[in-house]
Parts: sequence; structure tokens; C-alpha cells
Amino acid sequence: MAVPSEKAVPSEKTVLSEQILEAAGKCPEGFLLAAKQFLALGKRDAVDQALRRLAARGKLVKITRGRYALPVCSRFGTRPPAPEAVMGWLNQEGVQQLVSSGAAAANALGLTTQMPVQQIYLSRSRSQKRYVFGKQQVTIRTAAAWNFLLADRPAGQAIRALTWLGPDQASAVLPKLRTVLPPEEWEALLSVSAELPLWLAELLSEQDQGPLEVRG
Repeated sequence: MAVPSEKAVPSEKTVLSEQILEAAGKCPEGFLLAAKQFLALGKRDAVDQALRRLAARGKLVKITRGRYALPVCSRFGTRPPAPEAVMGWLNQEGVQQLVSSGAAAANALGLTTQMPVQQIYLSRSRSQKRYVFGKQQVTIRTAAAWNFLLADRPAGQAIRALTWLGPDQASAVLPKLRTVLPPEEWEALLSVSAELPLWLAELLSEQDQGPLEVRG
């Protein structure tokens, strides 16, 4: 008579990987995972190896060096987390302040129909980084301090959009922008004009002295 085989006992590696996946499953989309978050489960080397194995198996997505995220599963298949979600969590971490690029801001405000070829976020950090989301890449670039004035308020988007457009195009779209922005955002934009490039401050001053078109 054959002797029944013993039930396979999960290895320490398997148990650690399952524990990491269980913890990751409780996190919202785009939340970034790092080895230091799981040191209570095992030694650093073991955790690093478990994260790499999970990424190799497609259970996690490697976003950048040492940072991973849980893929999003839906009826349409599995995809990396949305870049906007990851950037939002990076902002909440407070390690660096990130804002959308001028091209993205101009598109969001309806000042251009041109879609950015690649996603770029601006940061105060001196180092340039890239985050990978499947076939899509997001680049973090260093930018001047005025890009972070009013952050992601519509007025802040307007600053980045106008400087990206440049003096000639900015002058052409300013009348439209003035009707698009809520009055409080237009006032906020004017309130920081002294901190903006001189050419933009002058354009804003000229536009503020002109008649305001009626919103339609």
C-alpha cells in the first residue's frame, strides 16, 4: 500500500511573499511599497528578494528603484497603477513636492489641444527620476521655484501653462484664461505676480487693466 505524501509545508520565502501581498492588498491604488515597510516580517535581504520575486511573477509592479506597487485588476485585465495616483502618494509622503508640467496644465485649462507626448512632473529636487508604468514612463524634472506657487490650484496651473506657452502665445491666450479662471483664482494669480518672471508679471498687469469679457 502506498504511503500518503505529507502535505507540502510552505517555505519561509513563500510565507514572506504571501504576507507582503496580503499587506499590499490593503493599500489604495498607487501606494508605493518599499522593503523598509516590511522589516517586521523578515530581514532586509529576504524582503528585498521577496519583492523582486513578486515583481518577476507579475504580482507587483516595479515603479522605480526599490519601490513597487500592486497592479490593478479589472474585467479588462491587469494594468499598472495610474501615474497620477502614484504621484499623489509621493506628494503625500512629503519627500518632494510634485506638480504637473506646463504642457499638461495648459491642456487641463483648455488653452491648448496639444497632448503632452510624455508625462512630466516638476519637482524642487535636483535629481531627475523616471518612474515606469508598464510601457509608459513618467519623468520628474527639476523646475524653478515659481512653478510651485499655488501648487495644483487652477491659478498654479495657469502659471505653469503660461510660462510653458511663452510670451507670444501667453499674450494671446490670457483673455481666454481670465474668463476661464474663477474670480478668486484670477486674484490669486495676480497676488503672486511679483514672484513670476518679469515678462509674465507685465502681461498679467496689462490684462488686469483691460475690460473683463462676460462669461458665456
